Amino acid sequence: MPSDEFLMRAALDQARAAACLGEVPVGAVVTRRGEIVGRGFNAPIGEHDPAAHAEIVALRAAARYLKNYRLPGCELFVTLEPCAMCAGAILHARIDRVVYGAKDEKTGAHVSVLNLFAEKRLNHHTTVVGGVLAEECAQLLRDFFAERRQVIRQMRKAKERT
Repeated sequence: MPSDEFLMRAALDQARAAACLGEVPVGAVVTRRGEIVGRGFNAPIGEHDPAAHAEIVALRAAARYLKNYRLPGCELFVTLEPCAMCAGAILHARIDRVVYGAKDEKTGAHVSVLNLFAEKRLNHHTTVVGGVLAEECAQLLRDFFAERRQVIRQMRKAKERT
């Protein structure tokens, strides 16, 4: 079985693909018995779809591949702590285990803002592990936003000169 770090690196590859397209660099993979059955990266801008988060895209791909909207026996690896929307989709899909990299202090639904996965009243419970390759995942996001801020500063300066 591939290690959590190996599979998180596959998710990081997806995140880098998102960055190349100007999307926030978050990537995800869904596995079953160690085999990747779904991949996804953030695409809300390009797809004009507010729900096109990496996790949702990967879950949809896995569901199509496995021909089932339920994904028992599957694990999801994602570079950023899932938001409430993605946590809900993960729970509805019956994912067994989620492994994420960096915390999301603004919208994280595992430990950062709330813990949807710990809600006892829900009928499915998913095991969650955070912090796998956290620094690498967080650095990718920091670099992306630093570059974006630099471009904005350059555009403002250019506009001031005209």
